[in-house]
Amino acid sequence: MIQLSDSDLRRAAADGMDAFINLFVDAYLGALGGTLTADNMALLSAPQHTLLAYRILRDELMEGGFCQLIQNGWGPYILHNPVARALREWGIPAVPAVLNAARRIYDQHRADLERERSDDDFMAMYEQYEQFDPLEEQFLDAEEEATEAVARHVDQHLQDFAEIV
Repeated sequence: MIQLSDSDLRRAAADGMDAFINLFVDAYLGALGGTLTADNMALLSAPQHTLLAYRILRDELMEGGFCQLIQNGWGPYILHNPVARALREWGIPAVPAVLNAARRIYDQHRADLERERSDDDFMAMYEQYEQFDPLEEQFLDAEEEATEAVARHVDQHLQDFAEIV
């Protein structure tokens, strides 16, 4: 189990919900050697994977949307794992519906969405896959509330996310 110090936890909580979530996810990434692979996936529990997936989702959508998320290789991890279901069970508003709709687009166009592209071809994806736009807007509109709910869930279930020492 990933260990976090009580003092680091308190400091991160005082710094806000982003810092609180980042404390956990940064510890996970440290335990994974900086990157998630098929060989190290078993080091994290299902709740830890969901938290990691949420941060990846949030970071990718806030920076470059679903096209970027998929081009960076996160499509299967975010869209073909039970992330949406887990977030729904956590009581996270809006995000599961966005993920389910994005998965339908992803599944329909997966080969094209995942193919390697030049920078110009990547930028053209945003016009080609405009159907992601309303989903990204929905996510961005709900992001602050969703991130707060994720942080609250983690705080209320600390034992699922790390051992506090």
